[in-house]
Amino acid sequence: MPSITIIGPGSVGGTVAAWLARDKTNTIRICARTAFDELIVETPHGTLTVKPEIFTSPEQVEATDWVLIATKTYDVAPTAQWLQRLVAPNTIVAILQNGVEHMERFMPYVPAAQLLPVVVNLPAQRKGPGQIWQTGNGELTVPDTDNGKKFVKLFEKTQLAARTTPDFLSHAWAKLALNSTGAIPALTLQPLNLRKHEDLIEISRLLIRECMAVAKAEGANLDEMLEDKIINGYRDNPSNSINSLHADRLAGRPMETDARNGAIVRIGKKHGIATPMNQLITILLNATNDE
Repeated sequence: MPSITIIGPGSVGGTVAAWLARDKTNTIRICARTAFDELIVETPHGTLTVKPEIFTSPEQVEATDWVLIATKTYDVAPTAQWLQRLVAPNTIVAILQNGVEHMERFMPYVPAAQLLPVVVNLPAQRKGPGQIWQTGNGELTVPDTDNGKKFVKLFEKTQLAARTTPDFLSHAWAKLALNSTGAIPALTLQPLNLRKHEDLIEISRLLIRECMAVAKAEGANLDEMLEDKIINGYRDNPSNSINSLHADRLAGRPMETDARNGAIVRIGKKHGIATPMNQLITILLNATNDE
């Protein structure tokens, strides 16, 4: 009977918690800023309603088998306060966050052998405390390690597709290439509709190419057709599709700029690779954070 504690019951954390709670052998606990009575997630497979234990202070929790971090990438410090109480020598800490620096964020707080990076593809929107709308099927990808296999097993009784990959580095950078273009709707406050705004295609391509160049320098092996696949994917997206960066700005929340476009710029500098479009986007997004 594994005990699973989710830090951050937002769109990703809340959806994952609700699916895992379907397996009655799991003990689900949630660490949140704000308490709520129940977790309601509308999914493509029906509505999930669960009543997990909710904790609002690190002093209330104890060590657990699993910790699933689903906080924003800029919330490392408050997340670490929970980890001090939750992590025992055998605890596995899965990091369900954006970017390619999962391990670097939490190695100061948890031994690297206990950390498990996760690439998340889970379209969902938080409507309020404990209320989430999952708009499409979800996929969670982890390294092909013993801990990765254990993570996949947690999701056997859910409708979330969890899988391992022998090349996690490349998978994470491919996701970041996609996410790099999400900065455009966050700036325009409009969905990225490339069928309507063909002039945005070249900007999108420049963002992706810069990311792919940095990824190659980091050792990632990306599909040569990735750029076209991302562009075609945006052409096929619903016209009202909103990504997390866009949603955060609309809600007046801080954005994960540093973990996305900022990371491309920062890691690019390490390799002597110029990333002018991502640098411009980063500067503009950071300026909007001061609004």
